[in-house]
Amino acid sequence: MDQFQDGHHVRLRSRERGMYLHADEDGHGVFLHHRRASMNAAWVVHLYHGHAEYVLLHSAAYGRYLAATDAPAPLGHRGLRVELRDYAQPEVQAIMWKADGADSGNDVLLWQFTGRCLRANGRYLSWNNGVSAEDIEDTYIVSTMMHWVVEPIPAMEDMPPLPRPTGLLFPGILTALLPSRLIVYVRAGADGTRMNHGALVFRGRSVVRLRKKLMRRLDVSDLVMCVEAGTFGRPTPLVVDLPRSVRDLHIVVFAAGTPAHAEVRYPDVDAV
Repeated sequence: MDQFQDGHHVRLRSRERGMYLHADEDGHGVFLHHRRASMNAAWVVHLYHGHAEYVLLHSAAYGRYLAATDAPAPLGHRGLRVELRDYAQPEVQAIMWKADGADSGNDVLLWQFTGRCLRANGRYLSWNNGVSAEDIEDTYIVSTMMHWVVEPIPAMEDMPPLPRPTGLLFPGILTALLPSRLIVYVRAGADGTRMNHGALVFRGRSVVRLRKKLMRRLDVSDLVMCVEAGTFGRPTPLVVDLPRSVRDLHIVVFAAGTPAHAEVRYPDVDAV
């Protein structure tokens, strides 16, 4: 468990495939990808202390938690489906992982609450970059496809630059054609205390446009947005474009430069 420090950021690299666990841009799926310097490859450690200590991992891009499901994995994958979920109840077994050392080196095995183990796919089919959870009781063999290298990601002092919005030739017309979603926000005070709530309908995915819209509505010159994936989900800085899915987003907003902002931790995904 030494590789997982509460509140810190890590990458998970498949020892066998050499690729990183990525959150899909749909905000729901996960897969393997070679790209290392990506917010989608960063995961925030959330240690859960119950009758035992568990590792919860939420995406640094979208805030949702890594979960093993009871649904069969897609064709060509071993075991059961792995996806991103909200943390909406006090204890959610699907998102609770136990980290154990592998037989060799500093690799870890991530065991889901019910005994399934996180695994990479595609040993023989290189195009298969899926991730799943396999029940070891069915095989009694811990495959090297279940070995993960934990890479710590250092923090950066300032908020990373936000992705530039896609240029629209006729923004007033084209924006109206974009799919919409509901943004539910709560404004927090300088100390992080939750204050007034609100909601708005937002079209498109641009995090820059959403930030500007909230600044106008709240009449502030600078603000920080954090997404909350479920009632018990920890706030995650929103610094990438919104996921492709149009599911509702719950956001905490507070002014930049406040003590609450000082508590926000940004991963330096470009650090060597």
